[in-house]
Amino acid sequence: MKSFSALLSFTAVLLALSGVEGHQPIKASGKVASTWWASWHASDFPASKLSWSKYNRVVYSFAETTPDVNKLDLGDSGDQLLKGLVSAAHQHNVQAAVAIGGWTGSRFFSSAVATPANRTAFTKTILTLAQTYQLDGIDFDWESPVNQGIGCNLVSPHDTANFLALLRELRAHPLGRALTITAATGINPFAGPDGDPLTDVRAFTDVLDYIEVMNYDIWGSWSDTVGPNAPLNDTCAPPADQQGSAVSALRAWSTAGMPAHQIVLGVAAYGHSFRVAKKDAIVNGSMVAYPPFNASAQPAGDKWDDPAGIDECGNDEAVGGLFDFWGLIQAGFLTSEGNRAPGIIFRYDDCTKTPYVYDATSEIMIAFDNAPSFREKGTFIRSAGLRGFSMWEAGGDSNDILLDAIQSESRF
Repeated sequence: MKSFSALLSFTAVLLALSGVEGHQPIKASGKVASTWWASWHASDFPASKLSWSKYNRVVYSFAETTPDVNKLDLGDSGDQLLKGLVSAAHQHNVQAAVAIGGWTGSRFFSSAVATPANRTAFTKTILTLAQTYQLDGIDFDWESPVNQGIGCNLVSPHDTANFLALLRELRAHPLGRALTITAATGINPFAGPDGDPLTDVRAFTDVLDYIEVMNYDIWGSWSDTVGPNAPLNDTCAPPADQQGSAVSALRAWSTAGMPAHQIVLGVAAYGHSFRVAKKDAIVNGSMVAYPPFNASAQPAGDKWDDPAGIDECGNDEAVGGLFDFWGLIQAGFLTSEGNRAPGIIFRYDDCTKTPYVYDATSEIMIAFDNAPSFREKGTFIRSAGLRGFSMWEAGGDSNDILLDAIQSESRF
């Protein structure tokens, strides 16, 4: 029986020369119009509902890390769902990738890359996944190297260095070289051993095709006040309210050595809700910027919102409070066209390019993105020379209102 390495090398040659063994990888080039597809929402938003002609990459979410470096967890019905997604993508000449990790699925990244033996085993696991499902790419969504994510991740000061070593080993293999390899990142560069952002990430430019900067969840239920979920710019905000934005993220990553053409902007088709007393929300007839909110009365979001319960770390967790764009329409905050609904108070912050809606009866305020804010981000992508956009998540939009808006300005 052939060794794993020999088998993959032989398969890669076949793919490269003839395409007979499965699907020939679609190598990413030019601009990126991408989205993450959440497998757990497949019953409401199957792959058939994707606007395939408007994307050139779709990413299955997630393959979660496990205590066994030889195994990744694709979730319930993952095998069937991933096969269906890849088949549909290739029928439309769209890249199919898998995101490894995620918020709940990054718990064992650190151990998977901690030693040379583990990195070799994990490389084998990843390449087997790519070969089995005829993937065109792998998207690493480690949340977060060195710094804790959900609360029970394994963490080491050597996480980022070990991650780089894994990527180098993955790229050294013929099949790894044929894949589009990306990383979903925070708004700041990967953390160094001291937990602070690295000042030099140039080594990653040789092993990653591009990064997707997740410019969302900047403000939420954990914040001191209401604030923008996905600010385009916050350098115009008061210093205390400058928590990060697309503008500051581009500056941080490019200063550390990641060129703009290797940066994709992550955009959000959802918003965060807050319970805000009317006296704090409305002053002199206008909605207030950055008002205080009642953290003990988190409003529930739409039907896709995370319910209250026990999280993967065994801790009590409140409702998430997330409203997808379609959820804002369904809940009566927006019209079917994505505009302010009757009786809803609206504010658009020209600094961060963020819309807010407020229902004075329920005292619910939501910071989200609408078509104008997506158009602003499309303009930013084009003017700053970024590689493109990736939206979380494909099913969060409504009739492609957001997708069409960002594409109209980023010129895909």
